[in-house]
Amino acid sequence: MVDILLLGSGGREHALLAKLAESPRAGRLFVAPGNGGMQALAERADVDANDPSAVAAFAREQDIGLVVIGPEAPLVAGVADAVRAEGIPVFGPDAEAAQMEGSKEFAKKVMERAGVPTAAWRSFTSRDECEAYVRELDGPCVVKADGLAAGKGVIVAQSCEEALAGVDECFSGAFGDAGATVVVEEMLAGPECSLLALVDGEHVVPLATSQDHKRALEGDLGPNTGGMGVYSPVPIVTDEELEQMIDIERRVVAQLAADGISYKGCLYGGFMLTKEGPKVLEFNARFGDPETQVVLPRMRADLVEAFLACDAGTLDEVEIGWGDDWAVSVVLASAGYPGSYETGKPITGIERAAELEGVTVYHAGTKLDDEGTLVTSGGRVLNVTCVAPTFEAARDGAYAACDLIDFEGKTLRRDIGLRALAGRGAWEV
Repeated sequence: MVDILLLGSGGREHALLAKLAESPRAGRLFVAPGNGGMQALAERADVDANDPSAVAAFAREQDIGLVVIGPEAPLVAGVADAVRAEGIPVFGPDAEAAQMEGSKEFAKKVMERAGVPTAAWRSFTSRDECEAYVRELDGPCVVKADGLAAGKGVIVAQSCEEALAGVDECFSGAFGDAGATVVVEEMLAGPECSLLALVDGEHVVPLATSQDHKRALEGDLGPNTGGMGVYSPVPIVTDEELEQMIDIERRVVAQLAADGISYKGCLYGGFMLTKEGPKVLEFNARFGDPETQVVLPRMRADLVEAFLACDAGTLDEVEIGWGDDWAVSVVLASAGYPGSYETGKPITGIERAAELEGVTVYHAGTKLDDEGTLVTSGGRVLNVTCVAPTFEAARDGAYAACDLIDFEGKTLRRDIGLRALAGRGAWEV
């Protein structure tokens, strides 16, 4: 049996925990810090998930056999390095490899050396030079804070004025140190697709495709969020496009290895399916949120075995399969998200929702208050996932479950998956 420590507190981590718990090899389960729904499966570990030495010490003292790092911040902070230095298996790249997410400039340079297709770009540390370049473009572009910004440091600007406002947001400190360097990219057109892959330093095993809905409002309007809903697989992706995306990820891992960087963990490729073929929007160094909440429920594999193989370099010996089912997940958010929002709102109806066929409710921004009542504690509160034989049934099941759950200020998008149901032409407007 393998005792496991999982770092993180979101819906992604709840989905990871649930899948890990299914493994016959799973022993004691610990989470740090966890959330209101994860405590039913695991014991809370009193350790700072972003402190490499503290995590390593806890893992050593508790005889942990696998540390699973969910969010990006502990990866960039070097938690995986500290745990591996103790001789303890860990799922997640070391700090140097995690720069694929920690620095957009770093990732772009790796992509250039690997010769993979991505948006044209330039990076700036001077606000004046960045503004001058945006004025020179005088049109649509994408402005990105170089560092970690919790999924909110990307401004998709349709005009020069919007782009300049994005530059101001970055350099004025809205994203902290993440905005000290700013990357400006050309705007690509087409549907997006996420492709997560398990990597052991050499072997790359692609998982199922998924498609997130980043915008806060229906019709893909409003500000970017951490994700408002997702489905898997993506029906509009052709076999050729899938092979091209897999090839891109393999070339990036090979390039990192050539650069002396062994990438182990999850490599998350965010792609735009352009008329010229898939192009990379970004890479992340961990499982996606909310993509994990639809990919893992469809996965036929022992996740403990797979994660240990990623660390050991034996991923080619692990069997990973997929069912023919579909999964749709809808995010229930607090009113005002991704801006300011209130917390502490009691949540009801989760048990009734989870009784529906194929439905699982993953907790994200929840906690138990002093009286033991489940309340909201974040912007994205719950991920309501339904797995069913058809796309339509999965979508209907997820929304039926959403309607059974209630808390003050509950907000959601009602159009998750509608575009994909309409076909590829829905993006060619």
